[in-house]
Amino acid sequence: MMENEEARSIARREFLKHSVIAGSGIFAASRLLTDGKAASLNEATAQTSASDSVAVRLRVNGTNYGLRVDPRTSLLDLLREKLDLPGTKKGCNHGQCGACTILVDGRRINSCLALAVIYDGSEITTVEGLAKGDELHPLQSAFVRHEGFQCGYCTPGQICSAVAMLKEVDQGTVSHVTEDVRQAGRIALTDTEIRERMSGNICRCGAYPGIVAAIREVSGPAAATGE
Repeated sequence: MMENEEARSIARREFLKHSVIAGSGIFAASRLLTDGKAASLNEATAQTSASDSVAVRLRVNGTNYGLRVDPRTSLLDLLREKLDLPGTKKGCNHGQCGACTILVDGRRINSCLALAVIYDGSEITTVEGLAKGDELHPLQSAFVRHEGFQCGYCTPGQICSAVAMLKEVDQGTVSHVTEDVRQAGRIALTDTEIRERMSGNICRCGAYPGIVAAIREVSGPAAATGE
């Protein structure tokens, strides 16, 4: 019995020893296969990034810019990091909150989802470009009067979105809640219409009553308060 137990003990030790040796060999081999290529791979990536930059021309808030950017750069990152325009906010970065809304050729878009290279030659307006010197845009003033914000993080996107939305209304663009989609001319801008048309802009503070009131005021006498 003692001889059998001793033999089994030796067999276990041999198994563990060979397992450790084999594992060390696999680890060493994997390091040799990867580490030798790591430096050259990083250098190649850096060279590719530098050589693959794309020239982009943009007119932002009335100023012309000529830039070279990585083709993967979003308009949001370009505005904030390259043009020093931090008014446009990065919220969800997935096109779901609306904090990054800007105007491109007069239309509102989520800049976090927009590649800068696609908008070469476009006219871009951010919240910084809405005011005329010290004179605020009417919607900016209305947001202040009606307290259409609390923390203010979503406010630039809310205001830019509202500017484009009022233009859409003037053009007769209908929404999902428009009662008569066949009517010609300006849509009656009820509170329900405002909420529907601004639903892509989320305010986590819940300042929606003030936002609706500000937009209704600026929209003019054609606006209605009916639900």
